[in-house]
Amino acid sequence: MAWFNKKSKRIEAVPPEERVVKTENVFVKCDGCEAHLFKGELEDGLQVCSHCGYHFRIGARERLAMLFDDGNYEELDAEVISLDPLEFVDSKPYPERLALAKGTSGLPEAIINARGTVADHSVVAGAMDMLFIGGSMGSAVGEKVTRLIERAMKERSALVIFSTSGGARMQEGTLSLMQMAKISAALAVMDEARLPFISVLTDPTTGGVTASFAMLGDVIIAEPKEGVDWFRWSESYRANYSSEAAERLPEVRVSSRTWHD
Repeated sequence: MAWFNKKSKRIEAVPPEERVVKTENVFVKCDGCEAHLFKGELEDGLQVCSHCGYHFRIGARERLAMLFDDGNYEELDAEVISLDPLEFVDSKPYPERLALAKGTSGLPEAIINARGTVADHSVVAGAMDMLFIGGSMGSAVGEKVTRLIERAMKERSALVIFSTSGGARMQEGTLSLMQMAKISAALAVMDEARLPFISVLTDPTTGGVTASFAMLGDVIIAEPKEGVDWFRWSESYRANYSSEAAERLPEVRVSSRTWHD
């Protein structure tokens, strides 16, 4: 807002209470050093604070655009989505929770599969997203990761997976835990085919995802100070629970470790 108005060839001062400089969505506060960062500068720096190196969380589609040449990629397996085999209900039915996750994240599932090139080399990749029920792994996520592995072997491509997850999805019970063995078996076959799997750990990577494919990469890369845990009652894992149940979870961490650069 201008601080002066020109009316009838006279300049009139704007009242002090109306002298407001609007900065909404212009600056972002860094959780690492509390510096106020210009949003455009942060985007140019790939969501990394220029003052302390803190890595902001990034959505699945944004990560894939950063990975592939010119940000171009072909999305794969979008038709693979979660169902409700157990007819699970906590504070709300599982189908309602899925619909809410799709609306909040804008994604069909907690992982997005894609194909493209990196430095002109063929690559298939998957990127998980915390906004979809805490990036939790259900049957659909397990199937999509397995399809990525099988496609990499068929096309003789490298495989890259960006992990961020609260672990197995409790609404699918044992079916979600079975995905750990399913994916690990597929990766064992890929290892015999001598094709590279690069696992990128982003904040946070926990539970069944940590205990399976996230730790099975030929090369494992972690963001600086990224939280990697086998099991913890973190904000991500709590996303699997109703709000009432989450409040009753004890504050414990078992065999947890934070990775540093």
